[in-house]
Amino acid sequence: MRIDTPDGDFLDLDFTPLARPGRPVVLLLHGLEGSARRGYALNVYAELAMWGVGAVGLNFRSCGGEPNRLSRSYHSGETGDLAWCLGVLEQMLPGSPIGAVGFSLGGNVLLLHLGQAGEAATRTLSACVAVSVPYDLSECERALDSTRMGRWYVRVFLKTLVRKAEAKAELLPANVDLERIRRARTFREFDDAATAPLHGYASADDYYARASSATLINRIRVPTLLLQAMDDPFLPATAIPTTAIAANPCLQPVVTPRGGHVGFIAGRPWAPHFWAEQEAARFLAQRLLAESE
Repeated sequence: MRIDTPDGDFLDLDFTPLARPGRPVVLLLHGLEGSARRGYALNVYAELAMWGVGAVGLNFRSCGGEPNRLSRSYHSGETGDLAWCLGVLEQMLPGSPIGAVGFSLGGNVLLLHLGQAGEAATRTLSACVAVSVPYDLSECERALDSTRMGRWYVRVFLKTLVRKAEAKAELLPANVDLERIRRARTFREFDDAATAPLHGYASADDYYARASSATLINRIRVPTLLLQAMDDPFLPATAIPTTAIAANPCLQPVVTPRGGHVGFIAGRPWAPHFWAEQEAARFLAQRLLAESE
């Protein structure tokens, strides 16, 4: 389903069959250059369905299989689209308790929104889960640039990000240099050339400082499960805001020794168990179903 945004763009939403008025529903936010139909998203939908809970997947701008209309796109600090989507769901699904789950970039967006909204978020959201969150975007960029695996991840992501910028060459404002974007070899270089000027930040450093969810952890008031792995290649364990998380009774952290980035796969190779998806569905379903009784 396509919904129009206030600025003349659009968002594509994917609904599961159980997403109906009066029934609990979960909004899913995907990661960088992902979509609402990635493997982890499909796993969450399936796990929620076993509890009788519906789901809606939000495809960020340019991630639904079709370029968005404007030069701007999505990024780790874009919370306006999430807030707008939640308002639309409230109207479409009256009487439905709403939860949300975010993976990686989507988890940062979710926590940032919860922190910005504070107590007001509890009027819309009953429970949330954030998985493999890049709490500190600057530390995340440094971590990825410091290892061979990290640099490989960056090359893969940059390939599609640059391609999307090239496809919008005629829409790019004067303060965005396409050649600088093409020369980017790190996230910092890309964010300085594209993300920052397109979305109102002074620089990549300004973007990282203002869009990192760690800065607003203390303001979250919605019950939220945080799933993170110590060996996440996207974020050093020292950058997890453990003190701020521990001081907020609304947050339930689970930090595992292993799990990588949006991994957490258990079981045997021929019969895997997707632990994070199962835990996210359990946490959300139990709270949403209790509220709907």
